[in-house]
Amino acid sequence: MTDVEVTPGSQAALRRANQQRVVDALRSGGTLTQAELARHTGLSPASVSNIVRNLRAAGTISVRETSSNGRRARAVTLIRPPGAVVAVDFRLTGITAALGDSQGAVLAREHIAYDVAAEPERGVRRAVWLVETLLTRVRVDHATVAAVTAAVPGPVDLRTGEIGAITCMPRWAGYRPAEALSARLGAPVRAENDANLCALAEMRTGAAAEREHVIYVQLGEGVGAGIVVGGRLFRGAGGTAGEIGHIGLDERGQVCRCGNRGCLETMLGSPYLLGMLPHQGAGAPATVLELVAAAEQGDPGCRRVVAEAGAALGRGLGVLANTFNPQLVVLGGELVSAGEALLEPVRRSLELGTLGTARDDMGIVAGDLGEEAALRGALLLAAASAAET
Repeated sequence: MTDVEVTPGSQAALRRANQQRVVDALRSGGTLTQAELARHTGLSPASVSNIVRNLRAAGTISVRETSSNGRRARAVTLIRPPGAVVAVDFRLTGITAALGDSQGAVLAREHIAYDVAAEPERGVRRAVWLVETLLTRVRVDHATVAAVTAAVPGPVDLRTGEIGAITCMPRWAGYRPAEALSARLGAPVRAENDANLCALAEMRTGAAAEREHVIYVQLGEGVGAGIVVGGRLFRGAGGTAGEIGHIGLDERGQVCRCGNRGCLETMLGSPYLLGMLPHQGAGAPATVLELVAAAEQGDPGCRRVVAEAGAALGRGLGVLANTFNPQLVVLGGELVSAGEALLEPVRRSLELGTLGTARDDMGIVAGDLGEEAALRGALLLAAASAAET
């Protein structure tokens, strides 16, 4: 038999239509051999073989060796709904691409070190190359990708898809990464703030599982939060909800990149923390992890920086606790590795500035997913987007 022509439409649309015929046959017929799939769908054996290979790589089907009429055959069984999804995690120093199944589970990934902040168009081109490399390696047809989510370190305007002006990647301000990625990948793409995606992932498979009112706080180059109310992300009117790094705590403090003084970010952001160290130059901590390690080894200046960061974080969390009354605050980022050296001053500061009932309702924990959180959240959001289409 020959493949049934589908017109009008592109080659990608034809491949999607043929794939759907195979999936429908498995749904109605249960486990079928590839020869039976060819007879049920009217597709050529070669087309069925290619489709089975792609669906297997995407985790949609299982394939086992069997026999039919005394001949070797391959039995195919549908495991979960079809539709591979892709996540792209943009960070200041690198890009990660991941392939996921229709449930948002990670199937494969690729990573490259790259100066993402330098120029958005080049960063997007590099991300597209990484996605194509990943799909080629696992032998997944581009046409089977149902949705893509890009994680970005900054607010995303809900109306335009533009990156907000207060991102820690200033050259990306006003840029529309989802639009640029979609044009190059030929698939629907959605851009989302990385802290929001971390919150989603921790609620689904991490530290905040089975909670409905959660705030995820990302401590890194900047300070941001993903706020979940009633099990749903709270993004605000334009997408800037959760930019807690710009809560003003000291009107005489350092000038923040947003233009205000004494923002929470000037007390917790990694460049500010490293700039507070009393000793600079050779041998001084160059990263937050090195700062934390020095504090653990008893360096008095580093211990003071970590303690003051904890006190500032507690003041900021007090504002969030009184405003949103969350069940749980999940902390992410390298500074969290300081453990009790950070959390003990957080709790002391909360005692002074938080309503007792809000404080009693709220737990504070480190995230379970670490650097994986944004990537996993992006896959979960892509899977949800694919299910809606």
